[in-house]
Amino acid sequence: VQLQASGGGLVQPGGSLTLSCRFSGSIVDYGMIGWFRQAPGKEREGVIVYSRPDNTPRYSNSAKGRFTISRDRSKNTIDLQMNSLKPEDTAVYYCGARRNRLVASAALSAAHYDFWGQGTQVTVSS
Repeated sequence: VQLQASGGGLVQPGGSLTLSCRFSGSIVDYGMIGWFRQAPGKEREGVIVYSRPDNTPRYSNSAKGRFTISRDRSKNTIDLQMNSLKPEDTAVYYCGARRNRLVASAALSAAHYDFWGQGTQVTVSS
C-alpha cells in the first residue's frame, strides 16, 4: 500500500486549499481511507474519512461545513477541499487507510489506521 499526499502550502485565513492523496491499487482494497492532521504538540486526529464500500463520509466537528472529501477516479486520488481556513487548521495533513471497515464511532481514530502517507504541511497565516 502506498499513499502519497500533496497540495499543502501557505494560505491566508479565510482562504481555500485542496489536498490530494494518491493511493495504490484499487479503492476496493480499502475499508477506510481519508484525511488526518497533526498540529505541533498534539495527537493525530481524523478530519474526514470515507467508510467503504458505500463511501459514507465521516466528518470531524472541525471539518463540518468547511471541508469536503471527494474521489477522483481518473487520478486514483482522494481529495480534501478545505474552505474558510482558520489559523487553528495549521497542521501536517496525512492520508490514512486500512483494509477493514470501522464502526462509525472509531472511524476518525488515527490509532486504528495501518497505512500512512508522508504528510503535507498546511499553514494558515496572514
